[in-house]
Amino acid sequence: MAVGIFDSGLGGLTVLNAAQNRLPDVEFLYYGDNACAPYGVRDAEDVYQLTKAAVEDMWSKGCDLVILACNTASAAALRRLQENGLPEGKRVLGVFVPLIEALTERQWGDNSPPREVAVKHVALFATPATVASRAFQRELAFRAIGVDVEAQSCGGIVDAIEEGDFVLAEAMVRSHVDALLRKMPKPEAAILGCTHYPLMADAFQAALGEHVKVFSQGDLVAESLADYLERHPEMLGQGSGGYFTTGDPDRVSSRATQFLRREMRFEAA
Repeated sequence: MAVGIFDSGLGGLTVLNAAQNRLPDVEFLYYGDNACAPYGVRDAEDVYQLTKAAVEDMWSKGCDLVILACNTASAAALRRLQENGLPEGKRVLGVFVPLIEALTERQWGDNSPPREVAVKHVALFATPATVASRAFQRELAFRAIGVDVEAQSCGGIVDAIEEGDFVLAEAMVRSHVDALLRKMPKPEAAILGCTHYPLMADAFQAALGEHVKVFSQGDLVAESLADYLERHPEMLGQGSGGYFTTGDPDRVSSRATQFLRREMRFEAA
């Protein structure tokens, strides 16, 4: 049994890397649906069906706990998967909540009523599907009141990163930040609501300015996962992990190696 980390493509590798650094004794199984990536331009039903199929495949490979390290999947599929009933002993978690808990300065697992928080103006950068879902705003409303969120749909950044074109990705970051600032001139914090975006964190910070606190997900999700496994040791992965893709294993291995700057070998899912 291993802890599963799922993404539509390579972005979830930022979560995987942070989780491996935080939990070196835990086995991880990474699963990328690269054949169907990106999810961010698909409709909610399509995302749900693709995510459901991938999670079921991960369960069959020995994962009892799966982290949806894909904001689009977390936004469009997580709640529906949970509400439709999970098999006994299986769990699926998303990546929104650790980010919101950090933004609102709440302890992991704090389910107390929503309250006033220091940050009042938040910029959200995410894929079109994540923005359309309004899942971030819904989860935030459970924990905080009086926070104004301005969401910017960032089409194209994921594609540029997946293709390794970071010059284009940086140019697109600047364009999307400019568009956001025209709607919200003085954000106090910015949420990078896609697991690809931490690779462009410096570009987002430069475009937003040093006065804006930028939140990204890798380390936050890893810390939240460590806390969860401490409270639920029965979900702790023991056994073989690995790297799986629905795409071309050689091509994905090459891209992933460039992505994390360490050798990675994927096999067919």
